Amino acid sequence: MADSKKPAKSPDKKANRRGAARLAAVQALYQMDVAGKGVVDALAEFEAFWIGREVEGITFKPAENAFFRDLLTGVVREQRAIDGKIDAALATGWPLKRIEAVLRAILRAGAYELLYRKDVPGRVVISEYVDIAHSFYAEDEPGLVNAVLDTIARDVRGGEMKDRQVRCNQ
Repeated sequence: MADSKKPAKSPDKKANRRGAARLAAVQALYQMDVAGKGVVDALAEFEAFWIGREVEGITFKPAENAFFRDLLTGVVREQRAIDGKIDAALATGWPLKRIEAVLRAILRAGAYELLYRKDVPGRVVISEYVDIAHSFYAEDEPGLVNAVLDTIARDVRGGEMKDRQVRCNQ
């Protein structure tokens, strides 16, 4: 009865490719932050040597390159507005500049999507970046990502987030 089994999910599925693009964007933003690399160099390096390649025994999944480019260039282009929204969502006395570099990259990429990629549902954005946080952290950081991105989503996508909340309560 092997024929009745569901086929495995395709690794080339759009959602999987977007998830890989998000992770690559977070890694590139981190690298830009700590190494002072520019966006053009980061784009070129990740597209040529990381995305869809095996590096030092680690396989990096194929990504939707256009989505990766948009995330990376968008975060850089809109960083002032993004950082302001994140700072407003963080606890008083904990500005974004005090947050560790990987966490900062996750928050910036997630906030960019919430602010500028209205084609992606807010709940999907939050879930994806919480998952990315779980791949780097085992403690409280994924909860922080969830709280900050949820606060931003409720501010900039109030109707969408309210609709979802109402449906869950029914």
